Amino acid sequence: MSNMHRLGNKCTPALCRVPLLQCLAAAAAMAAAAVLHCASQRAVGPVGPDGRQLTWSEMSFQQRRAHMKSAVIPAAAPIFRAWRPQRFATIGCALCHGDAERTGDFRMPTDHLPRLSGEVLLGHERANFPETTQLKLDRLVPAVAGALGMDGFNIITRRGFGCYSCHLGPRGPMFGH
Repeated sequence: MSNMHRLGNKCTPALCRVPLLQCLAAAAAMAAAAVLHCASQRAVGPVGPDGRQLTWSEMSFQQRRAHMKSAVIPAAAPIFRAWRPQRFATIGCALCHGDAERTGDFRMPTDHLPRLSGEVLLGHERANFPETTQLKLDRLVPAVAGALGMDGFNIITRRGFGCYSCHLGPRGPMFGH
């Protein structure tokens, strides 16, 4: 082995002890685990006909609606109320779903909510609405993701529940939502 490390550093026994193929194999295994982990859904719904608890994607419309009222709204409401108590004194379906009660279209993401910039790491939102953006990233997204039994968004895999699960990007849905 040469005395130069693959990254251009002087080779030391600690840096060059692991062969390149072993490093690549370990990195591939970690990446695969991250993809599988980020795509997972935990059972949070009622018990299905087979006797096991359902995930969000397995629930019927009626089951999802009941779960939103019993788990998602109670998880999100205190966050909104603590942020802006007068504006969010009463929270219901219309906050996120707009006119869906009338139209029957509860699909997300929706144009009822403000469109996000699509910039990497929400640069525009962080610059113009820093407190709101940070509150939603730190508290709201994890609370709703947990209530839905989903993992939070992972920037590397671009999977999981995040801002674009509810908000559209500049040209429409982003990251497979």
